[in-house]
Amino acid sequence: MDASGLRVALFSGNYNYVRDGANQALNRAVAYMLRRGASVRVYSPTTDTPAFEPAGELVSAPSFPVPGRGEYRVPWCLSSRLRRDLAAFAPNVVHVASPDPLCHRAISWARARSLPIVASVHTRFETYPRYYGLAFLEPAVEAILRRFYRRCDAIVAPSESMAQLLREQRMSYDVGIWTRGIDREIFRADRRDLGWRESLGIAPDVPVIGFVGRLVMEKGLDVFSDTIDLLAERGVAHRVLVVGDGPAREWFENRLPNAVFAGFQKGPDLGRAVASMDMLFNPSVTETFGNVTLEAMACGLPTVAARATGSESLVSEGVTGRLIRPGAIGAFADALGQYCMDADDRARAGAAARQQAERYGWDQVNQALVDTYLRVVRQRVHGTVVRSSPVP
Repeated sequence: MDASGLRVALFSGNYNYVRDGANQALNRAVAYMLRRGASVRVYSPTTDTPAFEPAGELVSAPSFPVPGRGEYRVPWCLSSRLRRDLAAFAPNVVHVASPDPLCHRAISWARARSLPIVASVHTRFETYPRYYGLAFLEPAVEAILRRFYRRCDAIVAPSESMAQLLREQRMSYDVGIWTRGIDREIFRADRRDLGWRESLGIAPDVPVIGFVGRLVMEKGLDVFSDTIDLLAERGVAHRVLVVGDGPAREWFENRLPNAVFAGFQKGPDLGRAVASMDMLFNPSVTETFGNVTLEAMACGLPTVAARATGSESLVSEGVTGRLIRPGAIGAFADALGQYCMDADDRARAGAAARQQAERYGWDQVNQALVDTYLRVVRQRVHGTVVRSSPVP
């Protein structure tokens, strides 16, 4: 069998109603599979105002808003309507992309029919409680995730560092890599635009520390703010440029009154914004890959990031940027200060980052996911799948 023989039922908690790195990766994968002749059916919550048009056929799943985070929705059941649709589609592999109630039910549905199941890991859900004062829940969340992933034939992670963490957490005996690619037409160093920077009130000779991403606390906004405060105390010349939007924007604006908030950007405008920075600061520990880090690298920026999953697989310490112990405000400030004050060091690291980003292409990346599908289908046909949990 090749890709044209695949019939993939993909379940996701967010396929296109809010734009983020995870669902954009899923949409790119679906578009790639359709070009290769595969059949794909996507089951996910929908809204009347989606962030972008979905790739492939999207079937709306019953859902409700997340309490306190109404922009996200929880798909809560595999309804009789969805079951009829699945039966008519007759998939030969099931892909679950989030540990929500719908995906739990999809796994049970697939196991009852002896269908192979692949799970993709997009974020470190077990770390989220610490950002809401509920760190004591992390072991329980990790246990729930372990049960979820062990009911699948294989799981795929976006970076080797994340894959290794999943192995250490005993999430699965079969952990592969489905990394992320880069759109080289959008993210290029030559999109740098000092005129655009000046229109935002940023002088051309002031080094710009950038933040790119959804403005939510789990992205490390508190660490980012504290680090910028320390840089200011040290008298290091800089400006902060924030690209993105989200529910914590007001908090972030109040914390960083001298920062420039450019709001949500996409396509060539996003490429221009990233390329017009001088360095990226990514203190998050929830990333499993770090799309924004790769995009910054492709634009020729050094990155100062937390030494955590995702970033560890992208940033070469002392070569393309700096990896700092999570939460180490002083060390973050040291690294950013060095890049702010030494333009030559910044340029060397940026050039190395751009060269390293060249090896990430979307077609090669998505073929790895297709290869995983084909492998688990083949293993199921030949009866060689090793179940890591007997739970039905």
